[in-house]
Amino acid sequence: MLAKAFRKHEDLVYSAVGLAALFLLLVALNFLLALAPVRLDLTQGNLYTLSPGTKKILRNLSSPVKVKLYMSQGESVPVPLRSFSQRVEDLLREFKQAAGANLVVERYNPKPDSEEEDAAQLDGIESQQLMSGEQFYLGVAVSQLDRKQAIASISPQRERLLEYDLVRAIARVGSAERPKVGLMAGLPVLGERFNPMTRQSSEPWVLASELKREFEVKEVPMSAKEIDQDVKVLLLIHPRLGMPPTFEYALDQFVLRGGKLIAFVDPYAYFDQQQPMMPGMPPEPSSSSLPTLFKAWGVEMDPGKVIADVVFGSGGGTRYTPTVLSLNRTALSRDDVVTSSIETLLYAFGGAFQVKETPGIRVTELIRSSPNSMLVDNMNATKSGDEATKNFQPSGKPLPLAMRLTGKFKTAFPEGVTLDKKPLPGTPALRESAAENSVILVADVDLLADGAAVDVQDVLGRRVVVPSNGNLALAMGMVEQLAAGDDLISLRSRTASFRPLTVVRELEAEAQKQYFGKIQVLEDELQKTTAKLQELQKAQGAGAKGQQILSAEQQAEMERFRKTVAEARLALKEVRKNLRQDAESLVFWTKVTNIALMPLLVALLGLVLAIIRRPKFA
Repeated sequence: MLAKAFRKHEDLVYSAVGLAALFLLLVALNFLLALAPVRLDLTQGNLYTLSPGTKKILRNLSSPVKVKLYMSQGESVPVPLRSFSQRVEDLLREFKQAAGANLVVERYNPKPDSEEEDAAQLDGIESQQLMSGEQFYLGVAVSQLDRKQAIASISPQRERLLEYDLVRAIARVGSAERPKVGLMAGLPVLGERFNPMTRQSSEPWVLASELKREFEVKEVPMSAKEIDQDVKVLLLIHPRLGMPPTFEYALDQFVLRGGKLIAFVDPYAYFDQQQPMMPGMPPEPSSSSLPTLFKAWGVEMDPGKVIADVVFGSGGGTRYTPTVLSLNRTALSRDDVVTSSIETLLYAFGGAFQVKETPGIRVTELIRSSPNSMLVDNMNATKSGDEATKNFQPSGKPLPLAMRLTGKFKTAFPEGVTLDKKPLPGTPALRESAAENSVILVADVDLLADGAAVDVQDVLGRRVVVPSNGNLALAMGMVEQLAAGDDLISLRSRTASFRPLTVVRELEAEAQKQYFGKIQVLEDELQKTTAKLQELQKAQGAGAKGQQILSAEQQAEMERFRKTVAEARLALKEVRKNLRQDAESLVFWTKVTNIALMPLLVALLGLVLAIIRRPKFA
């Protein structure tokens, strides 16, 4: 009886047992994979995979570092912020996985009027205002012994730099001393008590104040024949043409021994007005370059030409100046941590680089012009309006305005240094760098000056400095990145977890092309017909004043024009309506395909397998 019942429901029993066995197998496999150290990141851009530089910094921590994550939670927090907060927490978990016991991560929920909120404020974490009026906290406080660093507010706008910001804070507390930065300038960046040429004193540039706030700054004179060993990063500003060979040789040896160089050069330094040779002549801006080093590195910059760009030119009408560039994010590399978060730059009367392939040296463009740019002579640098554009002939390709050179550098003085036609003994001391190094070059000096970078305001008797663009942020980011060491230099900006439907946008643009011609034709016809109608109406008005009456033919013409205008407007409205409908339909079906296609395919595959495996009874 039992055997008969079993045979009757044999298929059902085997199916139930199979499903139970599969469930147990999945549970066991999930448990074993959770114990295994192997992790698989299938996200686009490897969102949860740490960079090699980050892993190296975390694994080399000498003593425990505490990271306090202050993260508001609750239903009042908008879903996008909750998702981003989770992204921050997940990344810190990855940090903990790499660092082990030397990284302690603590999470706090600073509710209003709680001890956690007081702790957040003491640690320098700033609250953000939600649309509901409530306070929201998302920040990190990092500490090791008595050294502390705080990221007061972590913004979704800096998600691409999230890994960099967090590991930089950890690296900073791990170092007992502030990085030492050398400053070598041909301009009074640090200020001057008395200038015999201008008979005036000058305040330090805002750049100098910002550098002193973050680093230990050591002034290196332009006459130095050797860079001190304790200087690891050198910021060089405006090395004027005509410097002796020993000047470039000192820089050459500095780079070969592993020093990081950031050089700002300029073919037309507007803020360096040199006194003219002849009385009565206006002062002329000076030029700066590193001709010997550039040649060895495969870099060219014409000191007699500035970049003109009709896309990024500033001003309008007669004041339009294509050599004063207002650069936006399209001109900046979004893959480099130095430039990825900068939105605007003022690049005035700067130059451009030409790069030749050099064995052992890699070039990364940080800032570039548009293809609608060209190099113009310095004498035409300040021209504006029609005079500046009448002979404009774009080169058709973007030119690098700032770039990073990476690799093993070779000396620019293989035959030694000659001074006063006499070779200096013992040169070159170093012929090639022992390890890879980095050099950053920028073809504009004026962007660092207060006149181009900041607005100085007087508020209640106090001097308030407000950045007018990203110029200072660019310079500070370059110094900070090179001063942080090779591991942080290797970090690039990451992909954001939120990505718009760029494919949909491209398809929309493609669909719109067929309508552009129709819209343009209808708008032109409408404009012409409206102009003729206005002429007839003016004639009719003049006739009323002068007791002149339009003829029957003219009145008929006016009515015909009115009818044509109405028909053109109706046709234009219909075309635009069809365009919106087609674009919306395209977006809808694209989303349906992306969201529903995979589940449908899986379901269909399951049905096919079920039909194939269905037992056949005779």
